Amino acid sequence: MFDLDRWREIFESIRSNILRTVLSGFTVALGLYIFIVLFGIGTGLQNAFTKGFARDATNLITIFTRKTTIAYGGLQSDRQIILKNDDYEKITTEQPERLESATPRYSANMTVKYGKESGNYQISGANPDEIIIENRKVTEGRYLNPLDLNRKQNVAVIGRMVQRDLIKNGSPIGKDLDINGSIFKIVGVFSDDGGDFDERMITIPITTLQQLKKGSDTVSTIFLTYNTNLTPDQAIKYGEQLEKELKAKHKVSPDDENGVVVRNNAKNMGQTFQFLFIITLIVGFIGMGTLLAGIIGISNIMVYIVKERTQEIGVRKAIGAKPSSIVSLIMQESIVITVISGLIGVGLGILTLHLIGDSLEKYFIVDPSVGWGLVIVAFISLVISGLIAGFVPAYRASRIKPIEALRSE
Repeated sequence: MFDLDRWREIFESIRSNILRTVLSGFTVALGLYIFIVLFGIGTGLQNAFTKGFARDATNLITIFTRKTTIAYGGLQSDRQIILKNDDYEKITTEQPERLESATPRYSANMTVKYGKESGNYQISGANPDEIIIENRKVTEGRYLNPLDLNRKQNVAVIGRMVQRDLIKNGSPIGKDLDINGSIFKIVGVFSDDGGDFDERMITIPITTLQQLKKGSDTVSTIFLTYNTNLTPDQAIKYGEQLEKELKAKHKVSPDDENGVVVRNNAKNMGQTFQFLFIITLIVGFIGMGTLLAGIIGISNIMVYIVKERTQEIGVRKAIGAKPSSIVSLIMQESIVITVISGLIGVGLGILTLHLIGDSLEKYFIVDPSVGWGLVIVAFISLVISGLIAGFVPAYRASRIKPIEALRSE
C-alpha cells in the first residue's frame, strides 16, 4: 500500500492515459455533483416551508369572522358576524387542558406620533400570550403583563421597525407615544421572524384599546395554541369542534364556510409534511439514480481499463508477478481515481449550492444545503463501489494464463 514505486507506477499510468482517466473520473464526479445539488435543493424546499411556519406558533388555531353567505335560522345571509369577549372566555374556560396559550386581538389602524415623527400603524390589543402566539422576542424592556390588562394601562410594546421609524436615537423604554390622541408609555421592543410587516406593529392591552373604542367588547381575531400532547387528528377535531360551537352560537349555517372561519395549523402541517415527504422521496430516488449511474460508469470503465491492460498483465505474470500484486495495483489505481474525482464532485456540488444561496427564494427554495453526514455516506459508497469495480475485472484478469494474455489484442 505504501510502496513508493507502486505509487509512481499508478500516477504514471494515470498521466499516460489522460482520456481514460478523465472518462472514468467524470462519471464519479458527475454522480456526486448531481446527488449533492439535488439533495441541497430538496433541503431548500423544506427550509422554505419551515420558514413559512416560523412566523407564528406551529400549533396555532386562528379564529375570525366574515359575512355569512347562507340564510339560516330565520336570518338572512350577508350578515357580518362579530366575535365578542364572551366568545373568547367560553373557548378558553371550557376545555383549558387542550390549550397552551390564547389571546384575543382587537386591531385598528391609528396615527402614532413621537416628537416631530408620525406614521400610521396597526395597533393590536392583546394579552401577554401574544408573544408566544406570534413567536416574538423581546429585545429591550418587557412585554405586556396581567396587571397591564387588569388596570387598563396605557402601555405599549413596539416592533423593531416602529422604533427605527419614530425613535431615531437612544432607548425607547419609558418614552411617550401619542396614539390617536392618547399618551402611551413604551415598556418594550420586540423582533419578529415574520419580517418588517410584523415588526411595524404596536401592541397595547386589549382592555385599553376596547376602552378607547368607547367600551367596545369586540374581538377581531382569537388566537390559541393547542396542547402539543394532542395528536394531529385530535387537534384537527378540536378545531372542528370550536367551529361547530361558534357557528351554533352565532346562528351560522354549518355549511357556510364564510361566516366563522377556523384555520388550524394541524391541517396545514399534515398537508405540508405529506408534500415534503413526497418531495424527499422523489429527490432521494433521483439522487440514488445518479449515484447508481456513477457506479455503473466506473464499473464499465474499469472493465475497459483491465481489458486494455491484458497484455501488460500477461507480461507481469510471465516475469513472476503474483496475482495478488496485479489485483492490488489495479484496485489502488481505481481507488485513486475514484477518490480524486469524488472530491472534485463534492467540492463543485457544495460550491454550486453556496452560489445559489437565496437567489431561488421566489421559487420556494431557501438556503439549499446538504449535511456532511449525507455527503460522507455518498462519497464512501462511491469509493467502495470503485474498489469493487476495480477488483472484479482485475481478479478475472489475474487468473488468465500468461500465454493467453500475451496473445490477446
